[in-house]
Amino acid sequence: MGEGATAPRPAVFIDRDGTLNRDNYYMYRFEDFRWIDGVPEALGRLKRAGLALAVVTNQSGINRNYYTERDVLELHRAIDQDLMAREGVTIDGWYHCPHNPNVEKCACRKPAPGMLLAAARDLSLDPARSYMVGDKLIDLQAGLAAGVRLPILVLTGYGQAERDRAPQGTVIRDDFPGAADYILKDFLG
Repeated sequence: MGEGATAPRPAVFIDRDGTLNRDNYYMYRFEDFRWIDGVPEALGRLKRAGLALAVVTNQSGINRNYYTERDVLELHRAIDQDLMAREGVTIDGWYHCPHNPNVEKCACRKPAPGMLLAAARDLSLDPARSYMVGDKLIDLQAGLAAGVRLPILVLTGYGQAERDRAPQGTVIRDDFPGAADYILKDFLG
C-alpha cells in the first residue's frame, strides 16, 4: 500500500426495497418511503461498530421511464438526511442499476456483482470481510459473486417466498435488525 492508502475495510452491502424499507413498487419519492421497524437503529449500530454501509439497489424504473436518475439520487439524499437526524450516521455509498433486464444486459444489475465491486473499489471495502443482506435470491447471488464473507436473507419484502431458494450456508433472519444483531456478534467476535 502506498503512503496515505488505507487498508480495505469490512462492510455491509445492503439491498434497499424490502430490506431497509417497505417495498412500494417503483418507489422514488421520500414521501412514500417507510423504514421497516428498527432499521435506522440497526444501521446506526453497524456503523458505530466500524462497518461501512453500501446500499446496492436495482432501479429499472429509471430505464422504464417511471422516474429519473435524479429522482433516485434525491431519494437517497433524503434517506441519508433522515438517518442522520435519527441516528447520527449516513450510508457510505449508494449504488443503483438503472437498466431494464428485458432490454439490456449489464454487469451491474443483481445478481451480477457490479454494484458491489464498484462500491468495494470506490470506498476501499474488503468483500471477503463483508456481508450482503437482502430479501431476494439475486441479492445473495450478487454478494457471493463479489466474494462476500456471508450472505444474509431477511424475511421481509420477498424474503419469505425466497427462503427455500437460499444457497446453503445463507444465514436467515426475520428482518434487518435481526441481521444486524447476527453481523455484530460475528464481526465483534
